[in-house]
Amino acid sequence: MPKISVIVPCYNQAQYLSEALESVLAQTYTNWECIIVNDGSPDNTEEVAMTWCEKDVRIKYFKKENGGLSSARNFGIVNSTGEYILPLDADDKIGDKYLELAIGQFIKVPDTTLVYCHAKFFGTKNELWPIRKYDYKELFFWNLIFCSAIFKRSDYNKTKGYNENMIYGFEDWDFWLSLLDESSNVYCLPDVLFFYRIKPDSMIKKLTFDEKKLKFTYNQIYKNHLDLYLTQFYNPITLHHEKIEADRKAEYYFSEFKKIKNSLPFKLGKFIISPFVFIKQRLRF
Repeated sequence: MPKISVIVPCYNQAQYLSEALESVLAQTYTNWECIIVNDGSPDNTEEVAMTWCEKDVRIKYFKKENGGLSSARNFGIVNSTGEYILPLDADDKIGDKYLELAIGQFIKVPDTTLVYCHAKFFGTKNELWPIRKYDYKELFFWNLIFCSAIFKRSDYNKTKGYNENMIYGFEDWDFWLSLLDESSNVYCLPDVLFFYRIKPDSMIKKLTFDEKKLKFTYNQIYKNHLDLYLTQFYNPITLHHEKIEADRKAEYYFSEFKKIKNSLPFKLGKFIISPFVFIKQRLRF
């Protein structure tokens, strides 16, 4: 039974931390360790974490200076010992069979790169999360996989980890672009096993409703993976010239259509067939 390291960064989320840890403790798969990373949190994260460490030796606690979510995840992974990694934010939860079913998929299909599942919102919003179906090409434009997906430690080691310049969010999307390629086997479990808490101050809500931060984040992802984007898509200069050419063609065809529409043969033909159109419409009743 391979070990899974559940990485739980925590910054000012002490009030939710116990729920997250309860969901880990409830797993039907038992060979796991849970790494809590206190990212310089000013609340009582340490007090809550230590209480859980006393309940189960598989739960371990680390404290570091504040460096952001990416920094905390990387720190937790570096200090973990599992063959597989599951990031879990301190205010979210997982279903009790998530680890068991994910490991089952990795064992059944050894070349699997990443396993995730269906998800549901809870908190101020309670409904299924309509996640787009995974497609590698689409991953360049949309964050198709939430942060709590399971991947191999060996694959993580081939990357530079979570990029710490993703300061406003989408650090998971940025990481998936580093972890995955066209040949990656990505599998989505058919069960709802991840629960994403929605609250008034959710990081993702702050980002998506701030146009300036959102634009900055999109640009940062593009810059972080510039070589990758350029191998998959045309560069901006080519795209710009292709758009100009397409606009010219569209303008030309529209102009030709107007000429035909205003020509005498077109108007005459329309006049000739108009009685037949009228009769056809009347016969429908």
